[in-house]
Amino acid sequence: MSSTAARPMLELTGIHKSFAGIPVLQDVQLRLYPGEIHALMGQNGAGKSTLIKVLTGVLASSGGEMRLDGQAIRPGSPLEAQQLGISTVYQEVNLCPNLSVAENVFAGRYPRCGLAQGYRIDWAAVNRQAAELLARIGLDIDVTRQLATYPVAVQQLVAIARALGVSAKVLILDEPTSSLDDEEVNKLFEVLRRLRAEGLAIVFVTHFLNQVYAVSDRITVLRNGQWVGEWRASELGAPALIAAMLGRELAAQSARPAALPKFDDTANALLQTEGLAQAGQLQPLDLRVRAGEIVGLAGLLGAGRTEIARLLFGMEAPDRGVIRIDGQTVRFASPADAIRHGLALCPEERKTDGIVAELSVRENIALALQARMGTRRFLSHAEQTALAERFVAALGIKTASIETPIGLLSGGNQQKAMIARWLATEPRLLILDEPTRGIDVAAKQEIMEQILRLAQAGMAVIFISSEMSEVVRVAHRIVVLRDRQKVGELPGGSTEDEVFDMIAAA
Repeated sequence: MSSTAARPMLELTGIHKSFAGIPVLQDVQLRLYPGEIHALMGQNGAGKSTLIKVLTGVLASSGGEMRLDGQAIRPGSPLEAQQLGISTVYQEVNLCPNLSVAENVFAGRYPRCGLAQGYRIDWAAVNRQAAELLARIGLDIDVTRQLATYPVAVQQLVAIARALGVSAKVLILDEPTSSLDDEEVNKLFEVLRRLRAEGLAIVFVTHFLNQVYAVSDRITVLRNGQWVGEWRASELGAPALIAAMLGRELAAQSARPAALPKFDDTANALLQTEGLAQAGQLQPLDLRVRAGEIVGLAGLLGAGRTEIARLLFGMEAPDRGVIRIDGQTVRFASPADAIRHGLALCPEERKTDGIVAELSVRENIALALQARMGTRRFLSHAEQTALAERFVAALGIKTASIETPIGLLSGGNQQKAMIARWLATEPRLLILDEPTRGIDVAAKQEIMEQILRLAQAGMAVIFISSEMSEVVRVAHRIVVLRDRQKVGELPGGSTEDEVFDMIAAA
């Protein structure tokens, strides 16, 4: 890392930003030096995303100054920021799924050939150079294949490769590891360390504390749109970092799941599958979930967790096997069928499969209940308002108003609203696919506590999370998956090591 005596590559001072007169950034500063990885930390709603949008020209600041390599800048668009040398990779994959991998890597800047390199696109060069860029991050795939044919994790790596292909002075990574497994994270960190050694200045936004300390040189913390402080990572321990983010000490929480009621194992489960399978997606699966029970699905990326959720909720059709509700065989032709039988699903991809960004918080919360009621009976505005206000209060959703477009809320509050949407349907079984993905420590804690309360009230829950610590904390029983098949089960109270041992032994 460069000495802080050197001139910053990027320096932001006194940055302000308001929406409709409401300040969201107040006197924020950031110093980023050549050859360093700088973590930008804060709870959801702290102002991190807004600051990045100001820096990259998506939003115009209401005040303050930005300097890049000593020169004042004020990018008016992401393209201008990129031309200045500021390249960004966002948490939500922002590419064109209908184009090939190589086309996505070079969209807008294709290598050309003929008539002094302006005549036509050099497709051979496009494919060759895309493969070379992907090789830098350890990804060996067919770059001529359509991007949509690859999983989200690969798409995220393609987005990072695209950013690396731009001659950049500053690289901003906004939650780049949220869809990656441990091996892919380690490969990415190897790339970041090499880029740091080459003198690149990197802003790293993440909610994974262990990743902050694994790769970051310095840390800046924002809270409620204001600058809290800047520290060397080696001088700020995790408890102090959490306290800086929250403005208070994080209360210790119980790591044990709630005690299960006594069950008659000969009685029917609320939901049971026998030999449920789909070619190429899931090997035959036997699964039981009882009322009041949290069943965790544990496995590495690609183990089949999301595939199970989609099959159970009628989003995909199984090739064989049966699903039983209360002992009765059911067939779900669509999610509507699953909803009618008391199932609900909060999907992994909040932005694309969950929220309707342009609609209000009120409308988003009422959406599933209205769909279940059909077209013959409509929820009145007053009914929607009462519903939304009840769940906003119950789940602690932070919003200026229930009429605020949900797209303006932080990720954690969007996630709470999605849970509220399904709770409004009074489901018997709630499937939560990565409910804490991309949200801050405090919001994760609140959601985990809410899940435990739902189970104590008698709701069955299927809980999916890439963070094994969350699975072992809340699950009464853990179904362990590997390579899209069930390899065993562990009781509640098992350790992370026991889960990983079972995965490794499979």
